[in-house]
Amino acid sequence: MPSLFSMSHQAVHHGVLAAAASGLSQFIAQQGGDVDRVFGMSGINPELLGNPTMSLSLVNYCRVMEVAAKNSGIDNFGLYYGKQFKPQSLGLIGYIGICSENVEHALRNVVRAFPYHQHDTLVQLVDKGDCWQLHYQVRHGAILQRRQDAELTLCMFLNLIRHALGGSWSPREVHFEHPRPAAWHEHCKIFDAPIWFEQPTNCLVIPKNDGYRMMPDSDPILLTVTQDAIRQLNCQALHQPLIDQIRAQVQLAIGQGEPELERVADQVNMTPWSLQRRLRQEGLSFSAMVDKVRSEMALSYLEQRQLSVTDMALLLGYSEVSAFSRACKRWFGTSPRQWRQAQREMHFDHVSMTG
Repeated sequence: MPSLFSMSHQAVHHGVLAAAASGLSQFIAQQGGDVDRVFGMSGINPELLGNPTMSLSLVNYCRVMEVAAKNSGIDNFGLYYGKQFKPQSLGLIGYIGICSENVEHALRNVVRAFPYHQHDTLVQLVDKGDCWQLHYQVRHGAILQRRQDAELTLCMFLNLIRHALGGSWSPREVHFEHPRPAAWHEHCKIFDAPIWFEQPTNCLVIPKNDGYRMMPDSDPILLTVTQDAIRQLNCQALHQPLIDQIRAQVQLAIGQGEPELERVADQVNMTPWSLQRRLRQEGLSFSAMVDKVRSEMALSYLEQRQLSVTDMALLLGYSEVSAFSRACKRWFGTSPRQWRQAQREMHFDHVSMTG
């Protein structure tokens, strides 16, 4: 595995290791996508993908999955990409898992090392009686659309567990934070488990009894080497700007209703007064930040045609559809239904001109 441990002295890892996009070019092409266009629109240099320990921007990484889904016309792009992803292809984080003693240790070791593999992300293994809950959630303020990444990553975790327990193993439940997509039955087939959408985080629910199974390629020496290697890549790690941390917490709070200044400030370890002062430096108030983030989320939801206007209103924290419609008119100059109708007409006009 010579390329697995090759490191660049000057490269500072501050996003996600390129191993997470192993084989992406080929997979995009197989799905009928335009590789050059997808990478160009996403701001990713395809040459970086050849070295698994190079760093990709997390913003660009999440964007490339979303762009690839649209470009290829495969709405479940991340799900299918993750389904074929072998743990060994994940580079250091994959080998940390497969070299562990048993499934439980593999999960614990991966969770412990994941912040080195990918920054600005929540990964937790939570004890729930007779089950473990393996939680995953990108927490970067500049990343609004992250469905494809979530489905890809839970499939990666699934394949790591199946490496020990066999291809027929299934979790007790699977949770996703995004709304239910049109072809959600495919998720049920791949995970072979009940799927819940619009949940607080992305999560696999794993029976504890399955954690005792030995990993077939357990190797304590290689485990230590990979753990040391991934830590070395992060010795000068950079973190997202404070303003993006604030945006991320506002995003998380919007689904529960109206974000509260005090709660968001507490989540980023600031006093409410200090947070307001920091926002003023950016030319924003807290209410303006909430409105800006909510409008960006609304635009993302409007593009997801399987979501009804009522669904979008609830996801954005509105108790009434009328309040959401008024906000849309203020943001976009039109109602949600009129916005979608205009988009459909533009699409048909484009198809007729190019056809």
